[in-house]
Amino acid sequence: MFFVAFCGGVIAVVTYARIAQNGIDENGNIYTHLGTSRLYQQAAFEPHSIRDVSFPDLTLAAEKAVNCVVHVRVRSMQEVRNPWAELFGQNQRQQVPREGFGSGVIVSADGYIVTNNHVVRRSEEIEVRLNDGRVYTAKVIGTDPSTDLALLKIEETNLHFLNFGDSETLRVGEWVLAVGNPLNLGSTVTAGIVSAKARFLQIPRSPIQVESFIQTDAAINQGNSGGALVNIRGELVGINTLIISQSAGFTGNSFAIPSGIVEKIIVDLKEFGVAQRALTGLNFAVRDPSNFSNEKAELYIEEVLEGFGSAEAGIKVGDVLTAINDVPVNTLGEFYQEISKYRPGENVKISVIRDQKTQPFMVVLRNIEGTTQAVRSENSEMVLGATFESLTQRERRDLGISSGVRVQNVGEGWFSSLGIRNGFIITAVNDQPVNSARDIKAIVDTVNDGERILVNGVNARGQVAFFARSK
Repeated sequence: MFFVAFCGGVIAVVTYARIAQNGIDENGNIYTHLGTSRLYQQAAFEPHSIRDVSFPDLTLAAEKAVNCVVHVRVRSMQEVRNPWAELFGQNQRQQVPREGFGSGVIVSADGYIVTNNHVVRRSEEIEVRLNDGRVYTAKVIGTDPSTDLALLKIEETNLHFLNFGDSETLRVGEWVLAVGNPLNLGSTVTAGIVSAKARFLQIPRSPIQVESFIQTDAAINQGNSGGALVNIRGELVGINTLIISQSAGFTGNSFAIPSGIVEKIIVDLKEFGVAQRALTGLNFAVRDPSNFSNEKAELYIEEVLEGFGSAEAGIKVGDVLTAINDVPVNTLGEFYQEISKYRPGENVKISVIRDQKTQPFMVVLRNIEGTTQAVRSENSEMVLGATFESLTQRERRDLGISSGVRVQNVGEGWFSSLGIRNGFIITAVNDQPVNSARDIKAIVDTVNDGERILVNGVNARGQVAFFARSK
């Protein structure tokens, strides 16, 4: 009896000592002191169930998007060298068929489709395949190289389409889906998060001038261009456009044009055939602080162009731009994103810091010609069976030309009979520089039937060519 009591006392003392050494928390779990930390015993630790971790359900957004994203296939003729002819001293070139592919997004029930300009640029035939297998021939309503957007149209009704979401309310870390047709595999959905917003890339030798990309880690590859970036509600928040990679494959960074820019450009292309680009007349020097600095990036105004609204309003070189219509702006990407919402003729309040004080200025936005009027497309004006599109200043600079207009669709008329193909750039007609379809038409109208027309130009590689034939 004494032995039993003795053993019970020993056990009680040991247990008390153990508890005193270790401790009991507020939930009754025993822990061990390791300095100032607590190491819970395995028996007392109950790991969280996987059910406690919340993940968004992406299935409904995916099902909605795949029925609204199309496969875009383009065909054209490409001029290539003939090495066998060159061996015999002949500089002959031949036209060979070229095919390309990409994606597009249906944005209305009556067949309007948005895609990237680089997907359909210089195409002679555009084929659109819906997710259910139906195939249509599409026509180009308008293009905007500055944002790399294009609007197509197919003749159909009652189509599934995506509603626009608000790209400005996207938050870094928010889940998004990329939907497209990578590598000709067919409809494909990938998921990721928003990695950054208003990303300004300064892509070398690119016609894209308005850069304010959504950066994500959703996987995209060749063929995803023009496809949809959607939020978890299945709303269109961006058009997937490019990746940055040393291997030409996905490496974790993909970029989409925000829906706020896309929606405005689509309206412009429908109404005018060309994007209405509003200009402030300001050029900036960007002060980008170190990653270890708590300071924000700043836009120093280094040039104020005469004849534009900023100069008239009183903005000066040396001012620091801080906001547009009270929306904070610290980077070029944010500047482009905000100013792209407006058209020439509209007024915006531009806030700047001058002499350590914030000052607002009301600025009238103007177009590229310095006026407040809407710019209308000249592409719809057909000259001798062909239509044309303007060049950007960057394209002219890269090609080393001072004038020029690109053949958008050569058609079946006089230009086609010369052997001119889509994408050829006409710099002069009868030795007179041309920059628009209107310029070409004015010259051609002065030529009588039977008289010769001389066309000078360059191809996409900048190689000079000329053509001559009677009208």
